[in-house]
Amino acid sequence: MTKNRIHGRIDRRQFVAGAAASVAMAELMITPRRVRGQSWPERPITMVVMYAAGGGTDTIMRVLADGMAKAKGWEINVINKPGAVGGIATQFAHAQPADGYTMLGAANYNKFVRVMGHVDLVPWEEWATFQAASALASWSVRTDSPFETFEDVVEAAKAEPGKITLSTSGTGGVWHEAALIVGSAAGIELKYVPYQGGKPATLAGLQGEVDVAGGGVHEHIDLLRAGQLRNLMQTGPEDLEVEGVGTLRSIGNILPELKPQLPVGSDYNLIMRRDTPVEILKEVEDAFVAAVNSDAFQEIAERQFFQMDIRSGEAADRRTAQREAVTVAIFNEHADQIGAPVKSAEELGLPAPEAFDSWWPPEGYEPRV
Repeated sequence: MTKNRIHGRIDRRQFVAGAAASVAMAELMITPRRVRGQSWPERPITMVVMYAAGGGTDTIMRVLADGMAKAKGWEINVINKPGAVGGIATQFAHAQPADGYTMLGAANYNKFVRVMGHVDLVPWEEWATFQAASALASWSVRTDSPFETFEDVVEAAKAEPGKITLSTSGTGGVWHEAALIVGSAAGIELKYVPYQGGKPATLAGLQGEVDVAGGGVHEHIDLLRAGQLRNLMQTGPEDLEVEGVGTLRSIGNILPELKPQLPVGSDYNLIMRRDTPVEILKEVEDAFVAAVNSDAFQEIAERQFFQMDIRSGEAADRRTAQREAVTVAIFNEHADQIGAPVKSAEELGLPAPEAFDSWWPPEGYEPRV
């Protein structure tokens, strides 16, 4: 197993036919551990989801837990411990023994908890992370909006700073952060209006409560297909061609300076204590990759336009640190918009985003798996 793995977008047939097509790997993926005579796990595993039951992260993590259990013949019980943008679940998971029986079902590389001061744990020192995919941020407007393009919004916002309103899923949340990143790169000031989630934020745009609906592509897509909203941009690395809608432009092709950060959105991660035995982490990684490449997850990813990006090892550690560096920079730049104290990059030992490539890996860093 290499130290740096970016598995990329692969469907289940490609996965089985490609690097994992050997008989030994196939058996490892589908044969229950009791048949193989392994000693772990000897009891059910608990996955602790950091957000409430029924939400997007909870739904995705339950699909992954089910896929991992089926791939290995394990029993995985999913519980929810929401609060403090993931801080409560994070503290709970870290307090459990590093024996592989507790996993953290997370989103966004759990980047908010340290930046907001809820948990003082350096992720690439304390955690082993596995990434499945990313949901993409989206800006859309009603079809009767005067804004035909993203550039129209930029022009209007520069003419009247702070006047144009954009809905978010909540102050300091992932879609708020994505909007701040885009707005900062465009050099504009908007008025951000928080709602209780991405769906209410989308409806606010549809109902004319705000000028621009923020949220995720997966939250806008049905209204785009119905001709009720018009997309201005999305935060994937490339343009998206959507049948019945047309081209959803990548912000990277509008603001090239953002390309290194893309995709920007909600990342779906499985996280475990880093001092878990390596043999167990490898077993979990194998089960996780199998679950991401299962029909169930692939169908969700295709339907919701997720950016498939399976990462583990150093690739995941690097992305974890990069995500934190961007978040701490943008939250400090817009501290008046966050509504809560924010740690500084210096306090967290992080570089400025533009210096990240020369900073990584930090002194003393060693890949775990």
